[in-house]
Amino acid sequence: MKNFLLIFCVLALLVSCKRKNKANAVKETRTSGTLKILVDESVGPIVQDQIDIFSLDYPDAKFQATVKPEEKLLPAFLNDSVRVIVLPRLLTKAEEKYYNQRNIKINTSRFAVDGIALITNQGNIDSTINVKDVIDILQGKKSDKKLVFDNAYSSTFQYFKELANINQFPATGVYSKNSSKEVIKLIAEDKNFIGILGVNWITGKDAEMSGYLSQIKVLGVKNVKGKVGDDQFYKPTQDNLINGVYPFLRNINIIDCEGRDGLGTGFATWLRSQRGQLIVLKSGLGPHKLMPREINLTKESNK
Repeated sequence: MKNFLLIFCVLALLVSCKRKNKANAVKETRTSGTLKILVDESVGPIVQDQIDIFSLDYPDAKFQATVKPEEKLLPAFLNDSVRVIVLPRLLTKAEEKYYNQRNIKINTSRFAVDGIALITNQGNIDSTINVKDVIDILQGKKSDKKLVFDNAYSSTFQYFKELANINQFPATGVYSKNSSKEVIKLIAEDKNFIGILGVNWITGKDAEMSGYLSQIKVLGVKNVKGKVGDDQFYKPTQDNLINGVYPFLRNINIIDCEGRDGLGTGFATWLRSQRGQLIVLKSGLGPHKLMPREINLTKESNK
């Protein structure tokens, strides 16, 4: 009899807990639920800013963000483990095939214009560099400067491999660290390198990095003859990103392959909304579209 009562009590408790969990479960909508999202490390700060504000506006929205270099993220995205990813590029045809074969719609939305910054130590005399010089270093033709990337698996690494039209970098002159933060720290302490990383890492307000950022400067870049930005040296300022004159530009896209109308869709839409675009503007990056400014006109009284 005692065993029966014990079993009955346990079953009753399990049923009660199950009902309680079901009652407390948050319904999946455009502004609620839990979203698993993959984020390329080079654009991590701007995405985190967006997630922070979205979560304040919609407390029932929870994010499980994985921030890693591009090549470390893609396996999880392509094998269907996570269906939402933020990349500073579009998917390739080969990558799209993984979802097309399963008849899953791919929704891609640009929400910001990013630049790849070249930074050096404040103590260096040089404050400018030509795109041609960068390409020569990447192709092993010039060795008087040393480039260091955020990660050997990053999107910036891939960007410059395509720019230089090479399959691999030379044995000397090109190096990599494990993260953008490590690049900033190296450049702040060593005058022998030029760091390469996403602009949002140097326009952010990371308290941990503020001391290091004060020890670096951003190089002006002049494009190769015949291309936009070949008339002078441009820095990756917000105006230059918006106007498209800075040579190393790329779009930041959110790619949603969830195949349903849920939190992924809502977040992607919000990123391009006025509130999401204002966050992009405040970050120093180029917005997807410029938001109209409201001007309050007041009639002056005659005195």
